Amino acid sequence: MKKWVRGIYLPLILLFLYLPIVVLIVQSFNAGVSRARWEGFSLRWYKELFASPQIMRALYVTLSIAVLASIFATILGTLAAIGINSMGKKASSAMLTLTNIPMTMPDIVTGISLMLLFIFTKVSRGYFTMLLAHVTFNTPYVILSVMPKLREMNKYSYEAALDLGATPSYALRHVILPSIFPGITTGALLSFTLSLDDFTISYFTTSPLVQNLSTLIYSEARKGIKPTMNALSALMFVALLILLLVVNRRTSADHK
Repeated sequence: MKKWVRGIYLPLILLFLYLPIVVLIVQSFNAGVSRARWEGFSLRWYKELFASPQIMRALYVTLSIAVLASIFATILGTLAAIGINSMGKKASSAMLTLTNIPMTMPDIVTGISLMLLFIFTKVSRGYFTMLLAHVTFNTPYVILSVMPKLREMNKYSYEAALDLGATPSYALRHVILPSIFPGITTGALLSFTLSLDDFTISYFTTSPLVQNLSTLIYSEARKGIKPTMNALSALMFVALLILLLVVNRRTSADHK
């Protein structure tokens, strides 16, 4: 490949990916309704965004689901990782394969499967089912984040603590958890980010009466994109970008 082609390949890819987002953010400050004409800088659409009860309800659902799902997924994923790490080699490998399957499946498969499960068990879809769905798909990512830290830990530290008189729960709190805390933090941040960003699974596991921001944007887009949606999308992009930068920074620091 010629040097000039290699020199422009990456910039073209980045331009293709991020130029529409830049245009969207710029349009969120456009004073007019038309996307074809710039009518001056204004915070009008951001004011209307925060004045909308529907959007504020969706924001509350999004943030509360993300916080609760990340907490429950972090607890379940950490305990599961500790249990898997204590198994034999074959059993541990088999369990890791099972936990990795949800991460490799398309989101639409997971969403439809959970929807059918809720219908079969006659559980009304809404806030609770969306929360369960988010905990379900977040937990494997926590396991994936915690397992490397468990493997790096000295496996005799826990046994030494027990020999010195510590109870299993005390050794767990004061020996194992501090050693794997960076992995737990990374898993929690990753869970929060994935929950904020999810649409497909949320769409199939909730009802029209309970919407998060992603499902709200989808329903509004079917009627026609309003300028407030530009402002909402811009804020979501900035929030997710900051969270991803934090996660990547922690992951890089953990691997040093």
